[in-house]
This record gives sequence, structure tokens and C-alpha cells, in this order.
Amino acid sequence: MNVLVIGANGQVGRNLVEELTEKGYDAVAMIRKEEQREEMEKRGAKKIVLGDLEKDFSHAFDDVDAVIFAAGSGPKTGADKTLTIDLWGSVKAADYAKQKGVKRFIQLGSVGSDDPDAGGEEMKPYLVAKRTADDLLEQSGLDYTIVRPGPLSDEDKTNHIEASPEGFKSFEGRSIPRADVARTLAEVVDRKNTYGKVFEILQGEAEIAQELDRL
Repeated sequence: MNVLVIGANGQVGRNLVEELTEKGYDAVAMIRKEEQREEMEKRGAKKIVLGDLEKDFSHAFDDVDAVIFAAGSGPKTGADKTLTIDLWGSVKAADYAKQKGVKRFIQLGSVGSDDPDAGGEEMKPYLVAKRTADDLLEQSGLDYTIVRPGPLSDEDKTNHIEASPEGFKSFEGRSIPRADVARTLAEVVDRKNTYGKVFEILQGEAEIAQELDRL
């Protein structure tokens, strides 16, 4: 199965390319700059395509069976980039998937996007963009899964998570390694029990595969 990773050069995306390869998928890494190619090759990408979320990147969907949208504008950009990348980039990706007949679409969201007004003024543009992108994906007719991780860390992968379709009441003292987020995204690719579902994840006690089985 050819799995397109949008945002492959991001911190989660790099781990995701490795995880997909480890699970036997052919990772198609979409990158924005040619100088990022070597890193993707090291991570095991089967195919590398150049694409810019702020332009036409429909060519990246050729011969693709599933899509994982793991792109983000990053904390140092303004609200304009949040709109064009986190929101409009997701909308275009879903449209391209439908045009190319790619039904499976996995999106990396964010906790807090269920209620952007509660996230504070600084985070509000980001959370609004994420929430709107998720809502539009749910209406797209695609076989979607939306994974919303809690606070991210750079700790080593534990391969253990807690997943909550209802959402967590508190994140105090809790986080999740980016590597575990990547593993979760790779695990849901072929899990039909996650189709049409939105859930939050944090580091937990259950193995990722077992926790996803419970959804």
C-alpha cells in the first residue's frame, strides 16, 4: 500500500515515514524543498515528491492508496500561515484525494480544537483552523480518521497510549512522545474500526495496537 505523508519533514512526519516503512507500507514522502530529500531517504521513504501546500500539489496523489495529513505551520508563524497550511492545505488535500479516488484519509489534529474559545487568544487561530479542517474532513465523504494528540514531547517511543473518543478532562502532568503519535498514525492506516472516528491520545498503559482495538 502506498501511503502519502503530507508534512513528512515535520517532527512527527519524519518518525511517521519510519513507522510506515517498518510496518511494510510504501511511504510516499511529500517535501517542500529538494534539500530535504536525503533525510527522507534515510528514513526509508519509498518515493519522494516535491509539493507546496500553498500551491497545487495534486500530483502527489498519483498512485496513492491512503493519505496522512501531518502538516502544520509551526508555532513561529502567524495566523495567515495557519490558515493557508493547517486549514486550507487540509481542505485541498481532501479535495485532491477525492479527485484521485483515494478514499482513506488520516488527519493529525490537536487537543483543544473541540472548543477553540477555551484555548486562549494566542492559540485560538490555530485551534479554529484545526477544528474547521476536522469538521470539513468529516463532511468530505472520505474514510477518515482524526487523531488529536495531547501536549507533545521529544521523549523516546513507549509504544503505549491512552485513547479517548470523548476527550480528556485534563492534561495536567501528561503528554505524549511525538514518536508514539507517529506510531499511532501508522497503526490506524488499515484499521477499519477507526474509520469515521475522532479521538484524543496521551501516553498511557496499553499497547498502541491493543488500545486502538477498543475504539
